[in-house]
Amino acid sequence: MVFRARGVRRSGLVAGPGVPHTGAVFTLAQARHLVATLQPRIDELIRVRADLAELRVDLADHGVSALGGLAEVKGLEARLHAVVDELHQHDIQVKGIAPVLLDFPGEREGRAVLWCWLEGDSDVRWYHRAECGFAGRRPL
Repeated sequence: MVFRARGVRRSGLVAGPGVPHTGAVFTLAQARHLVATLQPRIDELIRVRADLAELRVDLADHGVSALGGLAEVKGLEARLHAVVDELHQHDIQVKGIAPVLLDFPGEREGRAVLWCWLEGDSDVRWYHRAECGFAGRRPL
């Protein structure tokens, strides 16, 4: 099932120093809805990431793993990339996978912001100005 947020608009907002953002612009409600809707995919990303890390360590340390071998590494890598690609298809910016960090371009008080969700957050409760990055993260 492919989910597209209704009413998501496109904008010429500046996303960073001289970098125009031409993708989707989300309301806070839309960002929250996407996180809730895509939570099973995010959970899958976390599981695949953990399995891949464990498999790589086992293979590096012992040459074998109960999780498999090189073919399983390649399969998990492909699955991880597929989930990230799926998130990108929704115009979600995947800033990190360990921990999972997702940004949703938005607008607050006429300024370009990123609604920010970090693994472990129960909801989208943070934002930062687009040009400030994670260091500028503030509670809503």
